[in-house]
Amino acid sequence: MSRYSPADLEPKWQKAWNEGEVFLAKRDESKPKYYVLEMFPYPSGRIHIGHVRNYTMGDVVARYKSSTGHNVLHPMGFDAFGMPAENAAMASGGHPKTWTYANIDTMVDQMKPLGLSIDWTRMFATCDPEYYGQQQSMFIDMLDKGLVYRKNAVVNWDPIDMTVLANEQVEDGRGWRSGALVERRELTQWFFKISDYSDDLLSSIDKLDNWPDKVKTMQKNWIGKSRGLQFAFSLIDGPANQDRVEVYTTRPDTLNGASFVGISADHPLAKQLAEENPDIAAFCEECRKGGTTAEAIEKAEKLGLDTGLKVRHPFDTAWELPVYIANFILMDYGTGAVFGCPAHDQRDFEFATKYDLPINAVFGPVEGEAKADEAYVPLKTEKVRYTRGFSGEEIQTGEEAVEAAVDFCESNGVGHGVTKYRLRDWGLSRQRYWGCPIPVVHCDACGVVPEKKENLPIELPDDVTFDIPGNPLDRHPTWRQCACPNCGADALRETDTMDTFVDSSWYYARFTAPHATTPTVAADAEYWMNVDQYIGGIEHAILHLLYSRFFARAMNETGHLPDSAREPFNALFTQGMVTHAIYQNAERTDEHGRAIYHYPEEVEERDGETVVAATGEKITVIPSAKMSKSKNNVVDPVEIIKQYGADTARWFVLSDSPPERDVEWTASGAEASAKHLTRVHRLAAELEDTPEQGQGDEDLIRATHKAIVEVTLGVDSFGFNASIAKLYGFTNAIAKSKAGRDAKRFALKTLAQLMSPMTPHLSEEMWAILGGAGMIVHAPWPVADEAMLVEDSVTMPIQINGKRRDEITVPKDMSKEEVEKLVLKADVVVKALDGGQPKKLIVVPGRIVNVVV
Repeated sequence: MSRYSPADLEPKWQKAWNEGEVFLAKRDESKPKYYVLEMFPYPSGRIHIGHVRNYTMGDVVARYKSSTGHNVLHPMGFDAFGMPAENAAMASGGHPKTWTYANIDTMVDQMKPLGLSIDWTRMFATCDPEYYGQQQSMFIDMLDKGLVYRKNAVVNWDPIDMTVLANEQVEDGRGWRSGALVERRELTQWFFKISDYSDDLLSSIDKLDNWPDKVKTMQKNWIGKSRGLQFAFSLIDGPANQDRVEVYTTRPDTLNGASFVGISADHPLAKQLAEENPDIAAFCEECRKGGTTAEAIEKAEKLGLDTGLKVRHPFDTAWELPVYIANFILMDYGTGAVFGCPAHDQRDFEFATKYDLPINAVFGPVEGEAKADEAYVPLKTEKVRYTRGFSGEEIQTGEEAVEAAVDFCESNGVGHGVTKYRLRDWGLSRQRYWGCPIPVVHCDACGVVPEKKENLPIELPDDVTFDIPGNPLDRHPTWRQCACPNCGADALRETDTMDTFVDSSWYYARFTAPHATTPTVAADAEYWMNVDQYIGGIEHAILHLLYSRFFARAMNETGHLPDSAREPFNALFTQGMVTHAIYQNAERTDEHGRAIYHYPEEVEERDGETVVAATGEKITVIPSAKMSKSKNNVVDPVEIIKQYGADTARWFVLSDSPPERDVEWTASGAEASAKHLTRVHRLAAELEDTPEQGQGDEDLIRATHKAIVEVTLGVDSFGFNASIAKLYGFTNAIAKSKAGRDAKRFALKTLAQLMSPMTPHLSEEMWAILGGAGMIVHAPWPVADEAMLVEDSVTMPIQINGKRRDEITVPKDMSKEEVEKLVLKADVVVKALDGGQPKKLIVVPGRIVNVVV
């Protein structure tokens, strides 16, 4: 009998697939296509078991769809630009390019042993000049279409790294890498006009039927459609050319509870006042040192400066409100000015309490009283009792009151109802080296001019250093110098590079023609797009997916994608994480007093306790935590493959939990998976020892067809763990069966086919052992015979006084009278009757028996 040796058979079958170019994706109009894509990784240098789970899920879908007659595109690439590479270069004195490409080589070497059905000929990294050159070409097209523009904007500025930070890179008001306090600074930046698509992006979400509801809700909230009122307060004795303060509010129903007006430190009025008042100038500068994220603003102390100016309330000219400059108001939200209603906004409440401003309630609970020490902020759908509202109705919801307030204000000539969106234009300028250069030139005569396409790509220079903070492109001796594409005069290149979210916002389209000399090729994009199944983490639910949706629309408008691809992802699946226990030393810390964590392979069970194998020190086990290099609870897939084989790793990460939930990696679980696969291999290897004739052939064949239906249903619905549970049961049925050799061969060949998306190497080996034609990767997916699914017998539960006590299996066509006779002989019924007769005996043919005693 041949021994199951993953170390031997897995490379053998990978070689066969490669030599046969099995996974090479070619456009074939005669076949239906299927495009499956996992979110591509950052080249950190190591894959982890979470990667294995993610890519295996995609691989199961790809292999299954291929076996059902689809022409499958399943590519892989790397999201390769970004700060980590610059960090590594600064730390080691090397170069981001060297570090990145070395990591890519390492990760590809780690991925290939997994046996993924990837077309590796399509692989690219976003730092390849061939890729970002086409990105530059699209930027120019988008600039021509008015989808890109340049303006002054307030940004997050890291004063140590000397770069703009995205909101997501600001943590507790500090730069995520340098730890410096982030400042708000006004810079000239490039922007994508994503806000022009707010309504389209929002309304189209409801058409994404195969997206998780959670993701759709997150996107809706991020786009943030709101109905409100835009109006102006009259400014009393304001500076020259300033006679009003324009505000936008989503709660006009609280206007009669206003106690102050607040403006941003970057509001034109604040800037004008700062020119004449050094105290105001100093306060505004202090405000700019705060972060711009909603989280940072909420956590920061609410600070304000009374400008000494006042405005008139629109419905009572004798009612004057003070004007404050406040650190929690940003210029890019609304108009950069708000009115504060402290009774119904917690932020305003804290501000009013700090500066002793009035707190005037507009509404309260229908019953009882609101708390006096905090703002009363019910849901807009909740009914409340208005005491100072605009409607004659005393009790109504916030939504009803807002509409009533808008109607009242409009009818009285105070402002107008406006629908606005939270979504702001996408600032893409980054003051860093390792990114896609923005393809524009600054000419003294012509201004800002796009580079000619024939001069693309504008490549990054290799001869840069990172010994000085800031962007190396700014201080490069020659790279900036160029000729103006318009007039030919001496000019300077733009040194800002693009936000790395740009790189990942169109890569799915590039995979359709990855080596083309244009961003896409119309015929290939028409054939392969959309992505039929996209797989990735929930952490990308908002920005990456939203930016990708915008880019698909922009690429459609610039001629790079067809109309049908304006929504690029037909189906989205967000997988759970792979977790692992953390092993913390219970007896000592390091020299700095920090906890010491041990790798899984450094600990063992000894006398009922978990200890460090080398020292015997006791371990505190923290169960099921997210894998983290800092906690040493990562599992190296390379070591797992060496120990158990890729199929075991694939089987385990799919089997233990529904794919949308977290799964905990355990050594015992991996060992159990390995034992099961060894057993499956042994069943195939021992088939020839099975007698030609046996018993129960038809039962095994029926079980085989039932397994086809159940496993297929699981794979089709992303219930991979459910499919594997059925495969366990089917394997047991084969092992216990006394059927003859032909019936067992049919069952085992079907088992190999049903397992092939999950364990492709073992399945190929079984297929060869069992005499299957060609390779299993080319075999069509098995189809169940409907006739074999019809059961000759039926199992009926027996209830006694409404409670299930037993069951009985009878021929499907057995008469009601014959069923009654068998039921009355059942032990549980005999015992319950205790020599008597049942009060009632109800038989529902083919379904249930109920005995009333």
